[in-house]
Amino acid sequence: MRHIVEEAVLKNGSKGLLIDIPGATVMSFLFQFRAGNRYVQSKDVYETAHIMEHMAFGANEKYRDENAYETDFTKNGAYHNAYTSDFSMVYEAICADFEWDRILDLQRLAICTPKFNERELEAEKGNVRSELTGCLNDHERVLWLRIQQALGEDVYTYNQRLRNISNVTLANIKNHHKRTHTLENMRFIIAGKISDRKKEIIDNLESWSLPHGERFPIPVDNIHSTPAILVRRKEAANLTFGWSLSLPRELNDAEEDAMSVLNHILTGTMSSKIFGAARKRGLVYNMFSDTSSNFYNSSWDFGGQVNYDTTDNLFDIIVKGIKTVMDGKITEDEMEAAKSYALGRYQMGAQTVSQICNFYMSRYFSKDEVKDYNSVPDSIKKISLDSVINTARDFISADTWSLGGVSNGEKEQIEKLQSKLQKLFINNK
Repeated sequence: MRHIVEEAVLKNGSKGLLIDIPGATVMSFLFQFRAGNRYVQSKDVYETAHIMEHMAFGANEKYRDENAYETDFTKNGAYHNAYTSDFSMVYEAICADFEWDRILDLQRLAICTPKFNERELEAEKGNVRSELTGCLNDHERVLWLRIQQALGEDVYTYNQRLRNISNVTLANIKNHHKRTHTLENMRFIIAGKISDRKKEIIDNLESWSLPHGERFPIPVDNIHSTPAILVRRKEAANLTFGWSLSLPRELNDAEEDAMSVLNHILTGTMSSKIFGAARKRGLVYNMFSDTSSNFYNSSWDFGGQVNYDTTDNLFDIIVKGIKTVMDGKITEDEMEAAKSYALGRYQMGAQTVSQICNFYMSRYFSKDEVKDYNSVPDSIKKISLDSVINTARDFISADTWSLGGVSNGEKEQIEKLQSKLQKLFINNK
């Protein structure tokens, strides 16, 4: 969809993107604060941010409780939600174009005028407890939190978070909102038919009654290698594994593009070097690789589920696939196929207003940067074989990594797999 992006810097200290999409029939709203789990005042009340997010659409200055607010919000089909991560708390809403102003004002009520109360606090403690208990049944989610923690990220596991819930008081909730929900700490993305209502939108946002504050910095973690991790579960019918490599710097755009292409070559299709080769031999139903770039560290992750009797063979293929990259044995045909795939996904990724918002969200909310949508095709075409190989080699050269698994076996199994991967790092020195 054709669109025009403009950054709006408000007089009150907040700022965001206004994305004009002519002909759009819906409006999308995203509001972000650095108010996630890492910004609670004490780890004794680690679950404060998550519980506050659950209370986000409860009582406020106009509505007595969540049911009253929800009934009015959704009466014309509008949708809203909120979610919390380590760093962010995000409020989102999508509505029909004809009621955009009503929905924007309802978002204001939830964000600026919550009336937190004990009844809703106790109810949401129970809901959060239920949610996190359910997460314990998801082996992949349990494992990756353990890997993050072992590598040095200052996060809690689900069991630690569950034990923490009872410590959170109403005073903690109110204090967290006051500290984090400030004008300077707010970013927004609003997309839809903007041009004829731009002044009205800005005037609305300028009137938001939030205090002044700071845009919190991103915390720095001390990332380091770790011994093999086993989360033992008697009920586990196979091995859920995760392998995370860390590079102590942020990737630039060209390197991110290169790693995206490489992950497609390694695990993106049935003909890929690792997943495709393993699938052809009947070793694994599915697995993935992915790269993320943060402020101080970048991660290259592999994961999946594999039956116990095919685990060794799968990891032999993983080692062989990575070694092929280290040796520079990627063909131009493989590069061109991966770039063609990326171009296709790019064109398919802007079919809706929400997809357009998502394109800009990560970069803008994390770095206040507006990624150039129109430059993406040229960036993909410019990805070079050298950039793919050199960036992958940097991850291996950093030699900072962790392997973990969830299984009903013994730790020796994970240690054996770790020794297979270790050869990649020894041979690189």
